[in-house]
Amino acid sequence: MTKMNYVLTVTCKSTRGIVAAISGYLTEKGCNIIDSSQFDDLDTGKFFMRVSFISEEGVSRPALIEGFEPVAKKFGMEWDIHDAAERMKVLLMVSRFGHCLNDLLYRWKIGALPIEIVGVVSNHFDYQKVVVNHDIPFHHVKVTKENKPQAEAQLLDLVEQTGTELIVLARYMQVLSDQLCAKMSGRIINIHHSFLPSFKGANPYKQAYQRGVKLIGATAHYVTADLDEGPIIEQDTVRITHTQSPDDYVSLGRDVEAQVLARAIHAHIHHRTFINGNRTVVFPPSPGSYASERMG
Repeated sequence: MTKMNYVLTVTCKSTRGIVAAISGYLTEKGCNIIDSSQFDDLDTGKFFMRVSFISEEGVSRPALIEGFEPVAKKFGMEWDIHDAAERMKVLLMVSRFGHCLNDLLYRWKIGALPIEIVGVVSNHFDYQKVVVNHDIPFHHVKVTKENKPQAEAQLLDLVEQTGTELIVLARYMQVLSDQLCAKMSGRIINIHHSFLPSFKGANPYKQAYQRGVKLIGATAHYVTADLDEGPIIEQDTVRITHTQSPDDYVSLGRDVEAQVLARAIHAHIHHRTFINGNRTVVFPPSPGSYASERMG
């Protein structure tokens, strides 16, 4: 009998008996919980839970979903049961800075990011060869002030055709429309430096150098209509000293951006992230979820 791995995600109003009802249902269906995280937000009264479990009797996902409906209805849950073996379809977008794209392609290649990359979109041709050499479709979508509505329509068509579940802005330097942000709400991740709002506009690293900044950071967040103000998924920093040049700032910034973006994607594809108003709940990874299929 084949054992199946699943992830149950739940959001609902906080009340007694939720955990007992979930664990009782899974026990009844011959499932074994291997990892569980939960959070009660006392400010909003919302409850969040993620349960990773094995169906030891080989119960299918549709059967598990059908059986869980009465439990979900009782507590007014927003929920889903995900097949842990199913790879999320991801569309990458990039402009002229390729450090995040190259990092993601490497992690994808070795299995550290178990995703299905359905394509790479760019408004330039700089990384066409890199993408094609990975046997991934490359789509050049030129964006100007005059053709922006047509370019976005082309992008929306691509999202529909490929069944894209997540868009990753891997240093894509064009602003997405409110329409696209609304359509893909909670399914677009962006990365940027963490100097905002202090150093906006061109060359933030040079501005930071001139002010003697001692920490360089990066922030990955969900995209909303408010530019660079969506719910934060992941952040990190690296320390610097007075001896380092503006070019050092840029290089260190690239490294931390790539790491933070990869961690944010990892959290999303493993269903560890929950949007909680303007914030996020991000549960810790399940055991073994960072393991790579191969080393290089």
